[in-house]
Amino acid sequence: QVQLVESGGGLVQAGGSLGLSCVGSGSTFSTYVMGWFRQAPGKEREFVAEISWNGGTTNYADSVKGRFTISRDNAQKTVYLQMNSLNPEDTAVYYCAADLLFGDYGRSYAPHYWGQGTQVTVSS
Repeated sequence: QVQLVESGGGLVQAGGSLGLSCVGSGSTFSTYVMGWFRQAPGKEREFVAEISWNGGTTNYADSVKGRFTISRDNAQKTVYLQMNSLNPEDTAVYYCAADLLFGDYGRSYAPHYWGQGTQVTVSS
């Protein structure tokens, strides 16, 4: 069982940066592929980024590649999402998830564990 709590959302101007954190609980945190998803108003939830259990491999959605960076610290049971060069299209509720299927991008395998979400708003 893993519980996830996100933090770090807020309001930022276009072109700015924001960092999100997700703290997990449970002894199995370090064994899970971790990821971030987002959901904008009126849209379906979409994959943003994922990171392997040891942090050695990452995947990103094309829309954020080169601007966002996912990382993790298993000792602190925390996964991060650094977001740079933000634009209004990045406005969404961002969710941390655990137990992704690496390489699936959330297409067919639904992660078992989710955080409550944190709002990110980018003004133009």
